[in-house]
Amino acid sequence: MHATNNAADEAEGEFNVGDRLRLVRTQHDLSQRALAVKAGVTHSLVSLIEKNKVSPSVASLKKILEAIDYPLTDFFALTLPPVDQIFYRADELTPLSTGQLTLLQVGDAKARSLQIFHSFYEPGADTGETMLAHEAEEGGVVIAGELELTVGTQTRILKRGDAFLFNSRLPHRYRNVGRERCEIVGACTPPYL
Repeated sequence: MHATNNAADEAEGEFNVGDRLRLVRTQHDLSQRALAVKAGVTHSLVSLIEKNKVSPSVASLKKILEAIDYPLTDFFALTLPPVDQIFYRADELTPLSTGQLTLLQVGDAKARSLQIFHSFYEPGADTGETMLAHEAEEGGVVIAGELELTVGTQTRILKRGDAFLFNSRLPHRYRNVGRERCEIVGACTPPYL
């Protein structure tokens, strides 16, 4: 199997294993880690397959799909949404992380120059002790709850309706310091994750 980067390539006869596995996994409401545990494989294997960094053997793919009772024949017959999709239902967003920090992506960031997120931080959740820094710009609006955002040496607590926009090359960190779930709609360009 040869992996490709988008559904348009499938129209030309190439097979996109990563996007198909991501679609099946999200349809079963599983994180990459949860699928790996069910299948008895490493989390990194599932991640690498979904990123099209490795092309799994048919036996490995079958083992992963059997863990969620998904027939291999259905996997090969699955139709991917088109790359030029404009509208997305809530269940069509791609989960990049789940749990204390749920990060949902709109569309395929590999095919776009803008990455849009719908994020949920449970009370106490954060992006980690290590500050993030990457070649991009990002911004967003707090929809619900409270968010502590640190960018460089500045820290601010943002509440519902407050917004942010900054150069992502500056070290930054997101934290929910409130008692309720924090919801954010944000964007990053160029795509980071």
